[in-house]
Amino acid sequence: MIIYGHRGAKGEAPENTLPGFTLAYRHGIRHFELDLVLSRDGVPVLVHDLTVDRTTGQKGNVSQFTAAELAEMDARRNTSAWPRKTGIPTLEALLDQLQDLEHLQLEVKKDSRARLNVLCNRLAEIIQRRNMYQTVTITSADPWFLREMRRRDRKIRIGLVAERKFPNPLNLATRLGCEYFCANWKILNKQMVELAHKRNMQVSAWTVNRIHDMLALESMGVDSIITDYPTSTWMYFDNRAKALLNLPLRESAPEPA
Repeated sequence: MIIYGHRGAKGEAPENTLPGFTLAYRHGIRHFELDLVLSRDGVPVLVHDLTVDRTTGQKGNVSQFTAAELAEMDARRNTSAWPRKTGIPTLEALLDQLQDLEHLQLEVKKDSRARLNVLCNRLAEIIQRRNMYQTVTITSADPWFLREMRRRDRKIRIGLVAERKFPNPLNLATRLGCEYFCANWKILNKQMVELAHKRNMQVSAWTVNRIHDMLALESMGVDSIITDYPTSTWMYFDNRAKALLNLPLRESAPEPA
């Protein structure tokens, strides 16, 4: 089962920041889920909310600030403690810093149609220019956005983010032609996972922070989990695999300087 760091490593470092991704990366994580919103100057930036209020000391919509202004903010508010100031980064800054990532789930939040239309164009351009067809899946709870993404480039993988069982989200994902079914772990059962696999979709469960729940999802056949604690989760599964092979167990990696 693949482990994705949620917003980088939300439980271990400030969410959706370069230090958070770097921390998890140094501990062996190569799969991440992150959130994208468009800046005022049309740049995809890593932030969960449509405002900067929760994670920075400032107020206002993300759409009011340029990418450079967002990068200068302090995004450590109401999130995991971190000793140094760190801002809201751009998607391309992350891609430039961590170049051998295996897979990213890029979640696009609901926004105005005009802004989503621009974001759709920007993401298609980045994926095409960097040839990231195999390493990126665009996910969203907004069916309109997923249709627009697929219309831009049919080779770009898409995934439906599903929070509730009703109306049937798996049927919607099928109609959209999704390659990924990204579900709240609480709505999943073995039959749903098996049906998704029959429809050629990978099942990714969010947000899973207890080992007990991870093991239950693994027994259902879930392909990947998205967790706030990717480093400790990775260590657990890595040590479990080594124990089965009678290999030395993995110790904690050093913290970043």
